[in-house]
Amino acid sequence: MTTTTIGITGMTCGHCVSAVKSELGGLPGVETVDVDLVNGGTSTATISSSAPLGADSIDAAVAEAGYTVVPSEA
Repeated sequence: MTTTTIGITGMTCGHCVSAVKSELGGLPGVETVDVDLVNGGTSTATISSSAPLGADSIDAAVAEAGYTVVPSEA
């Protein structure tokens, strides 16, 4: 099991959370998606999957939902 946590900007409501959970949940191997909504700030999504997910796949899924992944400060 792999856990990935990302920041997302632009989310403001429960519909936003549902859209992001739906898109991320559709990625291959994803088992659960939990989203902590921060209205007007950077929300957090924690993704549990059977294998590591590519950043491009995550970015594309979040963009499909209409939001933006915050680049990590690694």
